[in-house]
Amino acid sequence: MRPPSENAPEANRGRLGMLLTDALGTAGLRSVQVIAVLALVAVGIWALLQVTVVVLPVLIALILSSAMWPLVRRLRRVVPAILAAWVVFLGTFVVLGGVIAALYFAVRAQWSSLVDQAATGVRQLQDVYTNLPVQFSQQDIDGAVQGVTDFFTSAQFGASALTGLSAAGNFFTGLALLLVVLFFFLKDGDRIWDFVLSWVKPARQPKWRQSGTRAVDTFGGYIRGTAIIAAVDAVGIGLALWVLGVPLALPLAVIVFIGAFVPLVGATAAGVLATLVALVANGPLVALGALAAVIIVNQLEGDFLQPVVMGQTLSLHPLVILIALAVGTVLGGLAGAVLSVPLTAVAWKVIKVWTGRDEQPTSPEETGRAA
Repeated sequence: MRPPSENAPEANRGRLGMLLTDALGTAGLRSVQVIAVLALVAVGIWALLQVTVVVLPVLIALILSSAMWPLVRRLRRVVPAILAAWVVFLGTFVVLGGVIAALYFAVRAQWSSLVDQAATGVRQLQDVYTNLPVQFSQQDIDGAVQGVTDFFTSAQFGASALTGLSAAGNFFTGLALLLVVLFFFLKDGDRIWDFVLSWVKPARQPKWRQSGTRAVDTFGGYIRGTAIIAAVDAVGIGLALWVLGVPLALPLAVIVFIGAFVPLVGATAAGVLATLVALVANGPLVALGALAAVIIVNQLEGDFLQPVVMGQTLSLHPLVILIALAVGTVLGGLAGAVLSVPLTAVAWKVIKVWTGRDEQPTSPEETGRAA
């Protein structure tokens, strides 16, 4: 029989084990683990925000290359990999150049008419203003104009201009990096991923490879699906504006297309802009028609097209999308608003893979590589 002094450490360890394994102890351990994970995520986000000039171009290049990858893969069957990458890369610029040229000629052809219509619309708005019950005196108007003039001649505006020049420099730096990274992702994306997987233990490679496949599929499906929805919005609203005789219908339709890439609010904001242009250029009645067209197109898109096109790609509740959009906007501004939803969708897909909840069939290519 051991002396009491020798049994004391074992008894203490037993009590400690009981404290850690009961309900309260288990909850405490889980809380510490969650706090540690959240702290690690917060530190990682903070570190990434310090190098947004690098992080954002790489993320955007990854998303764009995921959308273009199916076309690159098909071209690789008949041409070398580098030629397939160049064809897709340069073809994208040809399409964008054509769109920009069409916008330029549309604005140039309608500019004089727009100026005349805008002048007429402003006079109509002034007539409406004179009939309002609340009027602003000329002194109030002069004070507002003087305030704007003082701001543009102040040191604060000069500092803002310098900040704008710095932001412009960062933008062009990031754009150059984006183009370079995008080309190499199109050319060597699969080889880069194979190199990353070579550092993973063989037993875990199937999960990692499956996660990568789901990420590429989700990114690509999100961009392609959003482009389809944006095209429908742009065509519907653009045709309505053209029928109503609103000037710059084509440029406004392109703005609607671009705005649709900001989830939930982008297309609506672009539609409001089109309504304001119709109000200034064509008057209140045409503006009401434009607003009705925007509401109808957005309702049809949200109720019918969005679930069909994006349902399988996102698999996220609208509340989750809204929260992700808000968090992304706070952390990254406009870029964060655009990237937050696809990143959240990819994170959810990867979590489903690692928790065994992924029910998507494994592609033959993925199966072959895993084997």
